[in-house]
Amino acid sequence: MVALNATHMVEEIQENIKTRDAMKAQIVLSHIGQVDKTIQNRLIYELLRGDLEFTSPLLLFLLTEHAEVTDTMPVVRETLLSNLLAYPEMLLKLLASPAIKNKGYLIQVVGELHLEEATPILIKLIAESKDEKEILQIIETLGQFGDPQAINTLTDFLYAANRELIIAAIQSLGMVGTPTAMHRLAERMGTDNELDFMILSIFTEVQDQVSLDKLNDTLRSHYAHMRTYAKKELVSIGPKAVPNLIQNLLHDDPDFLIHTLNILGDIGDESAINPIRKLLANEPRDANVRFAAYEALALLPLKKGAYTLTAGLTDKEDHVCVAAARAIDQNYSEILAAGIKNLLRNKDDDARHIAKIIVNAQVDKIFLSLAGEEVFQEMALVYLPHAHKDIRDHYHHLLVEHGNTDFAGKLSGEEKETARPKVVAVDDSRMILNIYKATLHELGFDPVLFEFPASAIEWLQKEQPVMVLTDLNMPDITGIELTVALRKKYSPGQLPVIMVTTQNEAQDNEAAIRAGVNKIINKPFNATSLKAAMGEFLH
Repeated sequence: MVALNATHMVEEIQENIKTRDAMKAQIVLSHIGQVDKTIQNRLIYELLRGDLEFTSPLLLFLLTEHAEVTDTMPVVRETLLSNLLAYPEMLLKLLASPAIKNKGYLIQVVGELHLEEATPILIKLIAESKDEKEILQIIETLGQFGDPQAINTLTDFLYAANRELIIAAIQSLGMVGTPTAMHRLAERMGTDNELDFMILSIFTEVQDQVSLDKLNDTLRSHYAHMRTYAKKELVSIGPKAVPNLIQNLLHDDPDFLIHTLNILGDIGDESAINPIRKLLANEPRDANVRFAAYEALALLPLKKGAYTLTAGLTDKEDHVCVAAARAIDQNYSEILAAGIKNLLRNKDDDARHIAKIIVNAQVDKIFLSLAGEEVFQEMALVYLPHAHKDIRDHYHHLLVEHGNTDFAGKLSGEEKETARPKVVAVDDSRMILNIYKATLHELGFDPVLFEFPASAIEWLQKEQPVMVLTDLNMPDITGIELTVALRKKYSPGQLPVIMVTTQNEAQDNEAAIRAGVNKIINKPFNATSLKAAMGEFLH
């Protein structure tokens, strides 16, 4: 191989600059890695003496094709960048030039400069490019611009064969953030859980009306994990989501209503109070809807009209009565106290049932206001001695603390409590867990309660109860996911799992059975229905 003549190279580049022969200059520079550092510096020095329009493409050539040299010569990058910043029209011209094959650096610079005038050029480039790395860079840059012109182009890549391009297109459409972009993202949902979660999180960030509508619509999803995620996101949005949620209360779908009521309760915005009360006034047929409505009202500040809550104490389902009692306790007043005393005065079956509900619901304000009433003491003492020890201890402490030692002295429980078989109950509603505590104790079991599925899974790695009862829709870990975790250690025969849920979706039910759930029953439950379901697996 003939050695390069360094002097001839320098003379040639000088001549090329004079005659503006870019092709010959590029040939000379293509050998820059084959000469020593002194000659490299001389070649760059000569090149930088040319005018910007001539030298900039050559500097770009060096930067992209001979990085091993220019990495040690920062003047190349600095000069080129300075030129492009000073003359953005030249940057656009270079970007559009078919003579320049490697445009990665130019795409990077237009992105960093947020040069939206480059959008049409980038759209043309991406349509012609076969290089997935370059396509990815253009998608990300179009996202940085947030230019609605790019929506159709980005939408095309939502259905690409390359997953990385799909994710980039989703993120870029999220950065565009217009209603049309959000519609396109919504249309992409339904085939991939990971992508769906990504899109829902974008809706949460954008929070325009389309995004709120799409998050709201997800509450109707056939899949528990999607509903759970949407619920969490709507709660995080807060009062801005409430108008949409209130409109949901006009629908008849029980599951949709229940999810909506759960969210409204968690958000805690008082504008939801009247719509929820109107819903209850229409006496929803589904007891789970009534339960969710009272549960939500227990989390909301009822400034007036709280006396209407007493109607819930006479509901035919215990769950609903407990929820109503908790709502009353949160908003207790003299009027509510008078209303409850009237309900108890008859000492009939309804009155005894209300007394039992008050005991099991652990509603301190109601209990204390009635503790001095002989009629309430008489009825409460039918249930208190046989209640769960935690409940008895709670009321004993409460009465002593408030000076009612006579009543407290009558709360002695069963003289000797024998060991009971443990049953785990998992539900994100503390109210439901209280109901489990009372009901399972009544059935002769020792209830072990978990509000968070992760804690239940951890406990169940060390302890083996006779059964697990779990909700379906829970934040972070669903009942199906909990069951999958348990089945790694216990077979369905070793540890029966009953899913107790308000849902009755075919997809959820099939997924639950595949996961290893032994049986699915619907809320609301009572001692009779729970005993029957559990009896199929406990002998």
